[in-house]
Amino acid sequence: MRVSAFTFYRGTAGIMASDLAGTPRCGLTVQLGGDAHLSNFGAYASPSRQLVFDANDFDETLPGPFEWDVKRLAASFTIAAKELGLGRSDGRKVTAMSVAAYRKAMAQFARQGFLELWYDFMTTDDLHDIGGMDPADLTTRIDRFNRRARAHTNLQALQKLAEEVDGRYQIRSDPPVLFPMRELPSEYDAPKLEKAVHEGFERYKATISDDRRTLLERFTPIDVGIKVVGVGSVGTRCLIMLLEGRDRKDPLFLQVKEAAPSVLEAHLGPSEYNTHGRRVVEGQRLTQAQSDIFLGWAEAGPEDRHFYFRQLRDWKGSVDVSVGTAKQAGFYAQICGMTLARGHARSGDPVAISAYLGKGDTFDRAITDFSEAYAAQNDRDYEAFVQAIDDGRLEVSTTGSISDSEAAG
Repeated sequence: MRVSAFTFYRGTAGIMASDLAGTPRCGLTVQLGGDAHLSNFGAYASPSRQLVFDANDFDETLPGPFEWDVKRLAASFTIAAKELGLGRSDGRKVTAMSVAAYRKAMAQFARQGFLELWYDFMTTDDLHDIGGMDPADLTTRIDRFNRRARAHTNLQALQKLAEEVDGRYQIRSDPPVLFPMRELPSEYDAPKLEKAVHEGFERYKATISDDRRTLLERFTPIDVGIKVVGVGSVGTRCLIMLLEGRDRKDPLFLQVKEAAPSVLEAHLGPSEYNTHGRRVVEGQRLTQAQSDIFLGWAEAGPEDRHFYFRQLRDWKGSVDVSVGTAKQAGFYAQICGMTLARGHARSGDPVAISAYLGKGDTFDRAITDFSEAYAAQNDRDYEAFVQAIDDGRLEVSTTGSISDSEAAG
């Protein structure tokens, strides 16, 4: 989080929730992503094997005021624009584009029937229909993005995350981001931990549909490791499981992430679900147009901690937000705004939300003004954060660095 003001922002969903809790609400509720900043959107494989674009992080999901997600997303573009070196005018324009795209998409969803809305999703090929970039340049970029995302397969993960020893694959040791369970210090009692993971895995199977469980049971778990992931998840238990199918060249990697209470619960009340793993999964299933076939949840370990399961890599791709022009940032802002609107329309009342937003740009300008003010507050918070580290009031431990691609999982 010390890397930059934007990286700090990515890790402070709880701070922003606290800040938003005292602001006015219009009373329109949706299933919030809870941490809808621009880095929490990306591409992945749909069950029908299309490369789709959607929100992809739901650790904080909870029902709440739709404007909280909009503000979180818009402010992230204001902060990112500054980090990209864009001037104030361009930063405001990019931010306003994200909000306008949300507003216009919500108006479109308000006109759709329930089934038409439910079946709506965005593939990476659909990005060609969004204006704002040179068509030839856009085609080149989308083609390159598609190639990179489609290369993120279980076989690619096998080469990156595992090694062959005595004719058998096992998770490789790559500290500080990857630790096989077998190499944990003795005080952690690795055999006991691994047994708890496998017991949780058996319970998790009951949370996916029968057809998918039949497929999953054709794979055999062969190793477990600990994998450090993105900024917002550091400090929680994040594991990976390596499973083997027909043979050693038929692998499946599952990510097992601890689900803690949502940072929104202190302000919006507890979840209706009795486990946070289920809260995350149900929120994701409701909000995403297409979800991972292996998405499920379980409690595991002697303390019955809450976890959710999903595939680690399945054509997953993310946009590098550390570089780009104002035009590219504006294009991406539109995609994220449209995507956020669809998730809100699926879980809320798109007609009421669209009526509240109106046809003009009043809402766009108001949220852009808010985002500019909040970006300034984020700068002050970041400076105080860094100063606390420098003064020794906030203890930190640096064991290495995590790249953006590693953080994206």
